[in-house]
Amino acid sequence: MFAKKFPTLGVLNGGLNMNIHAEKERPVKDREDPQKLYKHGRTLGSGGFGTVIAGRRRTDGLPVAIKYIKKNRVNEWVQMNGQSVPLEVCLMKEVNHVPGVITMLDYFDRPDCFIIVMERPESCKDLFDYITENRVLDEDSAKDFFRQVVHAIIDIHSAGVIHRDIKDENILVDLKTNELKIIDFGSGDFLKDTVYVDFDGTRVYSPPEWIKYHRYHGRSATVWSLGILLYDMVCGDIPFEQDEQIVSARVTFKGLISAEVKDLIRKCLSVRPGDRPSLEEILAHPWLQQDNILSEKLNLWQSDAKSDQSSTSSQESL
Repeated sequence: MFAKKFPTLGVLNGGLNMNIHAEKERPVKDREDPQKLYKHGRTLGSGGFGTVIAGRRRTDGLPVAIKYIKKNRVNEWVQMNGQSVPLEVCLMKEVNHVPGVITMLDYFDRPDCFIIVMERPESCKDLFDYITENRVLDEDSAKDFFRQVVHAIIDIHSAGVIHRDIKDENILVDLKTNELKIIDFGSGDFLKDTVYVDFDGTRVYSPPEWIKYHRYHGRSATVWSLGILLYDMVCGDIPFEQDEQIVSARVTFKGLISAEVKDLIRKCLSVRPGDRPSLEEILAHPWLQQDNILSEKLNLWQSDAKSDQSSTSSQESL
């Protein structure tokens, strides 16, 4: 893996201002001091957007992550319940029901920043660090993780949201359960069928059409980023670093990996967006179906064994 994590690029988007009809709830908290409600601990991360701090809810000790977003770094604001909030808050609200997404618990409007409070699994690390420690993931582990990510993205898209920065750093691994949670919707947007002409994600995960034409469609660009992610899982690194490599999309694999996973990666990393599979087609790919086939054979074998045992018992009773 790389010694440092790639930064997220910030691109101004023209100040979208939409009225969002969200469910009825209390207004954004602007008078309460979040430090009275949440204990603050160590810093989990920081960047141009602000800072993320580990904390605990004072009422019950629940572990939380507290994200401080500098207002002067917010590119887009939207109206939610009659108040202006960062687009990120609205998007998180829309996907708060998705199991594979980190849950937003609270949010606060302060004079110089906006604060988002999220759940924080105590025993977790991001997938970048997880892969770095393991060097590569075996295909069974990669298959489980990748399948979880694809299912989560399908649910996110069904909620009318696109993440636009799917990468290992934005995926948390619960070390006790191996369940994944997608985090950081700061580069996200509302999902649309028309073309996007802005990009707010990580360049080495961006598709060739963005590099060449500064245009892309959301779903096919997401599939490209999934191809980068899957390669990262099974090879221990991302496949492309330079724009020229992204545009040519010539994939060189590392280590001993199956022909099936190579095929899925190549399909996701097709240069032409129209040649990339849909999310549903990814789930139907033979590499991801192998476990299902084995499971079905095992269930059938167990069923036959029980049937034979029952037949034997009946004959003995006679």
